[in-house]
Amino acid sequence: MAIREPSRYLVKALPRALAPSARPQVFSARRNASDEAPARRLSNQLDDLETGSSLTSQVAADAAKSFDPIARSKARKTQLPRSRYQFRSPKYYRGPLHPHQPPAPSDPSSRLFVPGPFSLPRVEQTYQSTVASDILTLCYVHTPPGFKPPPKSARLREWDDSSPYHKNRPLRGPRGGDVLRLLRKPIKFNNIPQVERITIHSYVKEAASDNSSWLHVAGMAIQAISNVRVETFKSKTSVATWHIVPGRDTVAVKAELKGEEMYHFLGKLIDVVLPRIKDWPGIKGSSGDSSGNISFGLVSENVAMFPEIEVNYDMYPPKMIPGCHITLHTTANSDKDARLLLSAMGIPFHGKIAV
Repeated sequence: MAIREPSRYLVKALPRALAPSARPQVFSARRNASDEAPARRLSNQLDDLETGSSLTSQVAADAAKSFDPIARSKARKTQLPRSRYQFRSPKYYRGPLHPHQPPAPSDPSSRLFVPGPFSLPRVEQTYQSTVASDILTLCYVHTPPGFKPPPKSARLREWDDSSPYHKNRPLRGPRGGDVLRLLRKPIKFNNIPQVERITIHSYVKEAASDNSSWLHVAGMAIQAISNVRVETFKSKTSVATWHIVPGRDTVAVKAELKGEEMYHFLGKLIDVVLPRIKDWPGIKGSSGDSSGNISFGLVSENVAMFPEIEVNYDMYPPKMIPGCHITLHTTANSDKDARLLLSAMGIPFHGKIAV
């Protein structure tokens, strides 16, 4: 029985193998080797395309030259809907739950995007290459592996239950008033102090009179040395000696510098103006507002030392060149770190250094 079964299956399979196939057996001379020329492969693919395909049709040279999409869009009578064809990112940040979020200023689609910087100012390059690493080295605090800081005690104290009135009472505050904050946070790689912005402010008391030329000269001088358009402000308090009425007289100008303009001004201030001031010991060591901002003043003779005013000194009446207050805003949390940063960048300090 076992010998007969293979023969039976063989008999059934023979007629199927000998039957003619429905597809004609055509000899194919095409090779699928990898060394086939690209031009031959392209011609074979084009031969397989239909005759009416757009890939095989050649565009006339006149039509290609005459195609001008810009002229075509200008000739359109009605503009295409902006919401569909012209993307404009949201300009204002309206909160985290608003459906339209503006992209970051570093995104090219943002309205606030500014390409660059293509070259860094000399002061900024010195800060990034030298000053930042030096400050990080000077303020380095080593914590060995496995170091655990001592546990902090609870801020609020519990009652000792020595009296029945202590039950269900709120916790007591700490001894000696509120808990004191750290005088100085440790400087790490992610919080190295740096100059954030510079504010130049000039108060012109003579502008309260009918002659407004004092204010114009002050605005021109501050705008020349800062390369930033100035803002004017009216007085908020009255000064009877100078005949100043609050809210009526415009007596001050201000310029706020950020980015590249800030570093250019800081370089002129450190390298050109401050070294030329005679018998000037430097900024007072106790200056600061306890938040990392250092301020100092320049009289009119010192403001005239800026190159922008010296080159056109005849344009400014000497008695109308104003003095100014300069505030250096830093990202430091204390005045000590701010003075360390500014002294490393070249600004001198004198007197007793406040901690």
